[in-house]
Amino acid sequence: MTPAAPRSAEYGSDGQLLERVLTPYKPHCRYLKSATVTRQGEPRDGGRVSARGEFGIPESCYIDDTGHFNSVEFNLCFNQLVYYLLAKSVKERAMWPFSTWTLDEFWARQLPDILIVDFRSTFRRAMRGRAFWGEIDVVGMDERDGDDGSIALVSTLCRYGEEEMPACHGGVRLAVRMTRTRAA
Repeated sequence: MTPAAPRSAEYGSDGQLLERVLTPYKPHCRYLKSATVTRQGEPRDGGRVSARGEFGIPESCYIDDTGHFNSVEFNLCFNQLVYYLLAKSVKERAMWPFSTWTLDEFWARQLPDILIVDFRSTFRRAMRGRAFWGEIDVVGMDERDGDDGSIALVSTLCRYGEEEMPACHGGVRLAVRMTRTRAA
């Protein structure tokens, strides 16, 4: 039996894990440079697991320079940081249901089984986006029956900013397939 994660813990940046998390991204779209994960209890019991990342976007991967961080980059940065948070949760056994997975299971499931089902972003001020920070808090976790097995619904809050000033924030809800389906 795997020991339970401590109620409160901080996990430093893991360069090898980050490199593996970013493998699905084209080299010019790997914006997350480092990240730490903090655990304050279990999200399904009212606790919080958080990640803080340092990002850099030298140039847009899809459009001429707009001069500001936009919703597409918001989403890409969210994806990279949440994948790191979940992979670190698997590795450190930091959060249910990911504490029951192996890293090999996570790598196989990273793209096909982790789905955004609700995405909201709000921009309060312009942000250049060349060097900035981002944070994600997992604030809720619930399990439901889905069409092809059980799913975990992961509720998150996120924000990005430069220096210590937040520029934008949002909420993203993920559905994670808990039952592996066979490829068609």
